[in-house]
Amino acid sequence: MIPVVIRISAVVLLAFAAAACQSQDKKPEPGYVSSSPNIDGPAKLASQVREQGYFIEFRSRYALSYGHSYVIFGRIDEKGAMVSPEVAGLAPATNDTAPYVIGHFLPVPAETGWSDGDLEEEYRSASWRIMLTEPEYRKVVADIRKLKAKARFWHASLYNCNAFTAEIARAMGYKTPNIWLRPQEFITRLREMNGG
Repeated sequence: MIPVVIRISAVVLLAFAAAACQSQDKKPEPGYVSSSPNIDGPAKLASQVREQGYFIEFRSRYALSYGHSYVIFGRIDEKGAMVSPEVAGLAPATNDTAPYVIGHFLPVPAETGWSDGDLEEEYRSASWRIMLTEPEYRKVVADIRKLKAKARFWHASLYNCNAFTAEIARAMGYKTPNIWLRPQEFITRLREMNGG
């Protein structure tokens, strides 16, 4: 017989997952851009965009479920357009819905790269772009690659796309919100908590 503590833990986890699914996404939020912590002021930001052009963008998008959070990183041109962006996000390693449903109860194999809709502007629900210097960018990319190498499983309540994205933000020194929020709310709160 399953011990009472395990049963109670399972009920609590399911309650968190259910609560996160109850709210609804809002209309798309505007995109926000912040300078690196080492750069001050809008003039410096504009200068950095022209001279450096490195960025990471914390982003959420709409999906058939409750959405998806992830990061896009790379360089931008002088007009602010992304040049050969890379994507890092955590999702079940399939397009089939069965592992996604199972992942609400048991961990399922995950992938950590691009998924359909990640780069399409019409699906973006919230975003926060941070401009980086080249040394900052290289450190962020190294941290993302390490995280991608170790993130092998997805679970809706224990280790979801928000948890993966939060690990990247924490590695950069940012505070992170609760991982059980809907992705749009998670990205919005992440930006707000860190003065973006």
